[in-house]
Amino acid sequence: MEETTVEIIKTSGEKVKFSMEKLRSSLKHSGADDKLVQQIVDTVRDELYQGISTKEIYNRAFVLLKKKKSVFASKYKLKKAIYELGPTGFPFENFVAAILEYSGYQTEVGKIMSGICVSHEIDVFAEKNGNVRIIECKFHGDEGRNCNVKVPLYINSRYEDVKQQWEKRSDTSKNRVGGGVVTNTRFTKDALAYGKCVGLHLLSWDYPEKNGLKDRIDRLGLYPITVSQLLTEREKQFLLSRDVVLCRQLLKDRFFLDHLGISAIRKEKIVKEVEVLCRS
Repeated sequence: MEETTVEIIKTSGEKVKFSMEKLRSSLKHSGADDKLVQQIVDTVRDELYQGISTKEIYNRAFVLLKKKKSVFASKYKLKKAIYELGPTGFPFENFVAAILEYSGYQTEVGKIMSGICVSHEIDVFAEKNGNVRIIECKFHGDEGRNCNVKVPLYINSRYEDVKQQWEKRSDTSKNRVGGGVVTNTRFTKDALAYGKCVGLHLLSWDYPEKNGLKDRIDRLGLYPITVSQLLTEREKQFLLSRDVVLCRQLLKDRFFLDHLGISAIRKEKIVKEVEVLCRS
């Protein structure tokens, strides 16, 4: 069945032509070799039908990857794993802060900063080499909800209020201050246009191109603990409540696994899984 003949339904309800190349690309992103990728593409293609949902396609590919190697499945489910950081946005804020820290920034989550008009709670305050970033995180718990232009409009007004107050302080006059928005979904065209126009740093699942959230996570091996195939949902929520959001953090704070009463054998398997993800 040719890919141009099948219409699939996205989470948003939109109908699009199925792209074999997009499926192949996402599978390669998991670390699977060309032979395995082709096997899965062939299997999924044979099971396609008009009106199949992207979720069904994802689930089928995920199962096939997991049968072969769990670490491939973990990387493939990255986008879903970030949604699982919810239902509140706080773990996502910690996740963004952790990514920035591994890029050399000092961060603070939930910092209260005075503006010219009012005080604001900043999701992530980040500082590196005299550069200060005031970052707001827009977390969506379900697919299909993108950040429209209202988001950078609102955030830019808050940023400008804080920036004006910041620049009045003599002890911070040498710092270069920038505002930013990070989301786990995507920005609309108008949101991108406005954000770029006013100079906001924008980061989404796939923006900037080749340097979006998914690219940075893969490049730096900064996977959220929610990608784990061995931890239960209860265990993941326990770790998130202790601000352990990255697999790398779990390697440092593996004593939390003892608090959960995890057996030595299972603990060894979890640590091995996490180590492979961090190396990949």
